[in-house]
Amino acid sequence: MLFTITGKHIDITQAIRNHAEQKTSKLPKYYSSINQIEVILDGSSGGSTSVQIIARGEHSNIFIVNETDEDAYKCIDIAVHKLERQLRKKKEKERGHKHTVEADRE
Repeated sequence: MLFTITGKHIDITQAIRNHAEQKTSKLPKYYSSINQIEVILDGSSGGSTSVQIIARGEHSNIFIVNETDEDAYKCIDIAVHKLERQLRKKKEKERGHKHTVEADRE
């Protein structure tokens, strides 16, 4: 799985990079076809930090989550939690749409 982290108007410290990589490394557990994760941190002049996580999967599946808060670590945690919910929902939809033959059709 390819992991990239980008900072706009903010310096990415090794601690932030490790935190983001650790949190996003668990995402393939929820949806196994994830092959690329991109984390974008944007620091504004007001002191707030926004985080955007883009998870790309097979068959052009793209999942995007945005979160804004004062603390970058908190933003990453909340964004990863939102993304986990999206991935779980997608996986349940795929599993629930299996074609079954009904015996009552005759």
